[in-house]
Amino acid sequence: MNPFPGFTLPQELTMLREQVHRIIRDEVIPIEQRIDPDAADLPEDDYHRLMQKTKAANLWCLGAPEHYGGGGMNTFGMSVLLEEMSQHRMGLYNVGCGVFGRYPPPVIYGGNEEQIQKYAVPALRDGTYTFFAITEPGGGSDPAGAIQCRGVRQGDSWVLNGTKIFISHAHEAEWGVVFVRTDPSKGRKGISCFIVDKDTPGFTARPFRTLRTVSLPNEVHFEDCKIPAANMIGKEGDGLDLCLDLLTKQRFPYSACNLGVSIAAHRMAIAHAKQRSTFGVPLSQRQAIQWMLADAEVELRATRWLIWDGAWKADRGEDARLEASIAKLYSSEVLGRVIDNSVQIHGGYGVSKEFPLERWYREARIRRIGEGPSEVHRMVIARALFR
Repeated sequence: MNPFPGFTLPQELTMLREQVHRIIRDEVIPIEQRIDPDAADLPEDDYHRLMQKTKAANLWCLGAPEHYGGGGMNTFGMSVLLEEMSQHRMGLYNVGCGVFGRYPPPVIYGGNEEQIQKYAVPALRDGTYTFFAITEPGGGSDPAGAIQCRGVRQGDSWVLNGTKIFISHAHEAEWGVVFVRTDPSKGRKGISCFIVDKDTPGFTARPFRTLRTVSLPNEVHFEDCKIPAANMIGKEGDGLDLCLDLLTKQRFPYSACNLGVSIAAHRMAIAHAKQRSTFGVPLSQRQAIQWMLADAEVELRATRWLIWDGAWKADRGEDARLEASIAKLYSSEVLGRVIDNSVQIHGGYGVSKEFPLERWYREARIRRIGEGPSEVHRMVIARALFR
């Protein structure tokens, strides 16, 4: 598959993409091939060695602001690079295995300089985990209506009570951000955002397993959890706007990861069809196989265009919520179809842990739920059509 048909990318971005490609091919994939196929992370020594390598190559935390130690990459650039970073066994769970940096929730850059220096800068430097808590047991796709977690002002503090669900890395993070309802009478303007340290009394995180065997999302509880008022990001009532702006921009890189793994699975299917024969005929000469691969090629090229078009619009400061929903919806569903076809073409090998396909197959199912389920994105698209 031609990576960028019909486009000429800036030379600097092309060079970064080639560097990322070499690191994934020459460093990450060989390590993955010698460790547990369901591993969540690289071995510590390998991780720290590659972390130093990516820092030296100016590939560390590319999406974070440059003056805080990141690469200052825009949404479009990140989408291009994450397509490459995700093309390995852990690519849907731990893109790049974290060797390109684990970013703090970008919403923190809506805070003040003291908050950024205290929380974001050390997280960028050290590559530590952070968490982002918005989803609740009563529903995660309607943050304006579903958030019941409460924040009540008490002097120079806010006291949080409530529960969040499916919060990645909360049990191993140093800190995270949480969205709570601080004024029930104001609807969407009654939601605020806070930074919460892991050792705050009243904060607990209980990990549990999912279909993705290495995934440990958390049920997070706040019980009279007292947070300094200085830990509020932005102003009271800014929470939902901060959240929705982040989710819109984040859906393009998320979709790019879907695309990257789809491309890797597609490439494997093509290679296997060329070398595997049945009844004396290569699979590549079977019309049924040809059509599966032809349809996948069409969908992958369409996916890239949807991501690039939306990311470009977001970087220009335009409203890209519709494009974000389209890219997320389409990329996650194409991902499932392409991997399913590749598993079928590989036959028994497709479900063997010797290959990454079976892990991708399980994890791809989650991508139709994370970052908003397909049904919600279809609702968003339909609303735009009738508006």
